[in-house]
Amino acid sequence: MPATGQSADVARNARDLPDETRNARSLPDEARAAPDGTTDREEPAGTAALEWRDGGIPVSTRFDDPYFSLANGLAETRHVFLAGNGLPGRFRPGFHIAELGFGTGLNMLATLVSWTAAGVPGRLRYTSFEAFPMSAPDIARALRAFPEAEAIAGPFLDAWAAGHSRFVNDTLDLTVVIGDARQTLPRWPDRADAWYLDGFSPAKNPELWSGDLMAEVARHTAPGGSFATYTAAGHVRRALAAAGFAVSRLPGHGTKRHMSAGVLPE
Repeated sequence: MPATGQSADVARNARDLPDETRNARSLPDEARAAPDGTTDREEPAGTAALEWRDGGIPVSTRFDDPYFSLANGLAETRHVFLAGNGLPGRFRPGFHIAELGFGTGLNMLATLVSWTAAGVPGRLRYTSFEAFPMSAPDIARALRAFPEAEAIAGPFLDAWAAGHSRFVNDTLDLTVVIGDARQTLPRWPDRADAWYLDGFSPAKNPELWSGDLMAEVARHTAPGGSFATYTAAGHVRRALAAAGFAVSRLPGHGTKRHMSAGVLPE
């Protein structure tokens, strides 16, 4: 969990504050196949610019916002993204999660812990879109706050440090698409069974929650698929509803009163 003794200015910028007080994260570039069959990351337009507060909290200096909830980021992931998408109950072989905003990889690792505990055969498929990727040492430092996630992060971190945006082992098939999602998502050839919408605040980065991008999320969702997000901003819910999702407002995590989730009818 996050380090204790957070300063007041960090708390004011935390992702678990109301939507209008949070800053926004930009999104995801594409990967290329290397001759050895691995997938290397292309040079991103930008990388994560960080500072560390209270010893272990990564804060984006580009957006002046922490990368995870100060009110227990792992618990938030489980409440918003897993439970919000009906997981682990919906897991099945070949289940595919897509995400806007990879950040520290905490959502991916929390989902992998749940997938493994559920005993689902085969690999979890996970595709994440990220504009400003963090370095492997920064991710490793951030994950020290979450021992359960840190315990399984080593193989992914080794691949990430080697420049690979694709990582495959016995339980996980991960692809991180680097670049602006407004450009990369329309070109993505797949569809997800569940979406984690985890960019920064719609109030600060509205283009990443636009009707056009939410329509792309719906277009890249399998029939019966779902989304979940920490925000309950009205224009986001309306955009997702206009894209075809049946949208619900649900109790949020920590100090956030509400979050949003929805299902794309079959």
